[in-house]
Amino acid sequence: MSKQRLMIIDDEKDMLQGLSRILPQELENIQVETFSSALSGLESIKRQPVDVLLLDIRMPEMDGMEVLTAVKEIDPWITVVMITAYGSIETAVEAIKKGAYDFITKPFEIPDLVRVLNKALERSLLIRENMNLRKKVSEKEPFADFVGQSPPMRRLYDGIQALAGTDYTVLIRGESGTGKELVARALHELSPRSSRRMVTVNCPAIPEHLLESELFGHKKGAFTGAEQNHTGMFLEADKSTLLLDEIGDLPVSIQTKLLRVLQEREVRPLGSDKSRKVDVRILSCTNQDLEARIQDRSFREDLYYRLNVVTLRTPSLSEITEDIPLLADHFLRSVCNELGLPLKRFSVAAIQSMMHKSWPGNVRELQNFVRRVALFSPEEEIGAADIRVAQDSLYGSAESRQDQDSNGKAVKPYQQAKEELLENFTREYITRLLGQTEGNVTRASDIAGISRTALQKIMRRYEIRSEDYR
Repeated sequence: MSKQRLMIIDDEKDMLQGLSRILPQELENIQVETFSSALSGLESIKRQPVDVLLLDIRMPEMDGMEVLTAVKEIDPWITVVMITAYGSIETAVEAIKKGAYDFITKPFEIPDLVRVLNKALERSLLIRENMNLRKKVSEKEPFADFVGQSPPMRRLYDGIQALAGTDYTVLIRGESGTGKELVARALHELSPRSSRRMVTVNCPAIPEHLLESELFGHKKGAFTGAEQNHTGMFLEADKSTLLLDEIGDLPVSIQTKLLRVLQEREVRPLGSDKSRKVDVRILSCTNQDLEARIQDRSFREDLYYRLNVVTLRTPSLSEITEDIPLLADHFLRSVCNELGLPLKRFSVAAIQSMMHKSWPGNVRELQNFVRRVALFSPEEEIGAADIRVAQDSLYGSAESRQDQDSNGKAVKPYQQAKEELLENFTREYITRLLGQTEGNVTRASDIAGISRTALQKIMRRYEIRSEDYR
């Protein structure tokens, strides 16, 4: 963190020398600059912002009240503390009305001055952080990864903006594939904590016997294999944000310990007899019905209310179908850039086909589907036929999706049917491609958007010879 800038303007040079020597020892992370001339001090403030100004009222060159007015015209947010040997209620009130933050009377004790300046520096820091936050919100940078302008998405954006500047604990709920982690990242990036890295814990990915250590840390020798101290994710996230992903899968044994940390705001590493205070904002995600889990006693009700201070819900794709054209176009451009393919586009019929399809996997399923379509569609414009081919290769044809075929026989096992459909699709696609290019493998690989080597591997796998098409 860069040092805060404290400026002192006073015509008593001895006091300036004393304060410039003492204050850096009493106040943390500050840079002290002194001026015996009010005009010189004002010129310096014009060149570089000041966090706190300690200003004498009685000076020969320019009255302190005049300096205060001039300073507020240069920077309305600067925190000013006035000093005077002629302290009175009237003078204090006048200084406060003109924008001073506080008032101290000569002769003063150093501890009293330090106390006032500490509060002034803290106020200045909060103001600067709030200004940076508002700038980020206005620039809308953290929403660059979001796509969609439907009413449910607009409500989600409004909720993120309203909560980002707070320290509220937020529970982000929604189906799998709806962007819950994206919401958490936006909440962090728009917050005053964004200068520090957000720490993410994928609760079900860590074995239960290791999860406590990963969350809260451990001391060397706390258990077999603990060969050195481990910080733990709560302490890593101190002064930042901790995301507990898939919180519904947290074991009950860990839920109890997590509840204590949230209540006490302190962490005790395994094997330690001392607790450490932590300043962590908690975000959590789940696609589970936590209320039902409370009923079957697999999730603690008191922890639920600790985590569910405020809820944000990510809409399913079925709720934002009007955003599918925007999403599909965004994913298509991304995959073409990622794979080095010529830029492609969807036809109106292709978009309509995707808008009428069910997407149980939500936005993530749509993204994966678009990747496949982009990879296997040879033309610049992707049509409805390409959508059907990709859909059949992934989910099975319309016939194979029925319980029985036309002869009344049971359908094949899913994996077998999928492999056969994929093989038929690939074989048909490659033969059509080579027919179009008259057996020219290089041209065929360019049209397919895959490397020549990859195409040759596919041809060998299906025993397709380019010579047969020349």
